[in-house]
Amino acid sequence: MSDETYDLVVLGAGSGGYACALRAAQLGMQVALVERDLVGGTCLHYGCIPTKAILHAAEVADNARDGARFGVHSSVDKVDLAGVSAYARGVVGRLYKGLTGLISSRGITVAAGDGRLVPGTGTPAVVVAGAEGERTLTAPYVVLASGSQSKSLPGLVPDGERILTSTDAIRLETLPTSAVVLGGGVIGVELASAWRSFGVEVTVVEALDRLVPGEDPAASAALLRAYRKRGITVRTSSPVSSVETLPTGVRVTLDDSAKGGATTLEADVVLVAVGRGPRSAGMGYEEAGVEVDRGYVTVDDRLQTSVPGVYAVGDLVLGLQLAHRGFAHGIFVAEDVAHREGRLDRAPVLVPDEQIPRVTYCDPEVASVGLSEEVARARYGEVETQTYDLAGNGKAQILQTSGFVKLVRRTDGPVVGVHMVGARVGELIGEAQLITSWEAWPDEVASLPHAHPTLDEALGEAHLALAGRPLHAHG
Repeated sequence: MSDETYDLVVLGAGSGGYACALRAAQLGMQVALVERDLVGGTCLHYGCIPTKAILHAAEVADNARDGARFGVHSSVDKVDLAGVSAYARGVVGRLYKGLTGLISSRGITVAAGDGRLVPGTGTPAVVVAGAEGERTLTAPYVVLASGSQSKSLPGLVPDGERILTSTDAIRLETLPTSAVVLGGGVIGVELASAWRSFGVEVTVVEALDRLVPGEDPAASAALLRAYRKRGITVRTSSPVSSVETLPTGVRVTLDDSAKGGATTLEADVVLVAVGRGPRSAGMGYEEAGVEVDRGYVTVDDRLQTSVPGVYAVGDLVLGLQLAHRGFAHGIFVAEDVAHREGRLDRAPVLVPDEQIPRVTYCDPEVASVGLSEEVARARYGEVETQTYDLAGNGKAQILQTSGFVKLVRRTDGPVVGVHMVGARVGELIGEAQLITSWEAWPDEVASLPHAHPTLDEALGEAHLALAGRPLHAHG
């Protein structure tokens, strides 16, 4: 066993881990980055990037199929899922090559193998079991960034053929004819959207009473209408009783007792998309003194754990499970360590979850930042809302999309929430984030000209209406 000493050791090279390592190295620290799989983690290799590439291919299929609406007569001869997968892998491969080159250029040591936190003298150390044996990495600061993993339902074990996780789904080489998606959250509605665009008969099953339950109810209702219009069957308030593998497919039984009894669905495959949980078991965290609650590492307001010098970032910390939250956490920790060590003059500020933008890349897209109407009312009492329908937006008409921009404002105060549904609204979330984070008032946003014709105009129009001077909307 070899012993190595660094300024900072990061356990996990996903979004939060590699962002932390890159920023720490930029600040002059000697950094070791531990990873058992591929640098880039779930987001790059099995999540955000490949799924969004597949969703873009799905958009291409829809545009070709619906070309006559625009006077371009085209059709979809077939969907070559192996070709779609090859395209997605190509995107991932190019990003992976760039990332590994960047890590190498910063002088970061990548320790390949299974990492485990162990008690040490002072700060815990990280033992890495790799192909060439074990090595012990010590540093005054350790960052836990082991991420998350797919969850399942009790007694339901994915087999990769009939019962799929999201990772299995993006690796399929042939399309199923029909699919049942268990879970109406982000992962479930995105893959359901892609499969439907490829011609699959899809049923989405959600135990709660609406799709994307983390979003404002108005966004959930709009997405439900859009999915039904696209031919996607949605069953909400329908817990799953059982899943049975058949010789030619699967059978899903739903507990619909509130609706009069059980319901049975049959399909080629079932996608289990009931969320992700923290990957912390068996990694030595609790044995080294780190407090863990239901798998999540407990941290203070500076992401420090119960053990001095040990931080946790990303999906290990209870809250939004988003790659850009992990990036922000990783950068924050690197700068916090640098400030403590006198390498940085200012102490960094951690961005709270409610100021982190959220985008679901289905068709139509759902994007939001800040507070929902119900949360804002619970916090502030009286609030004002304004909804601008995209029917009045020129670019939305060009794109043939429907949806809205909904604003939530503290009464006689700033805008505290922005919620959007429609094609490409994810590209508007940057301005929305600035509006809520900088506590802009409707008049301040309304006074800024928004380029015409763009979807971004919808944000301007919504603020004009909320300021009491609507242009293309009814006051």
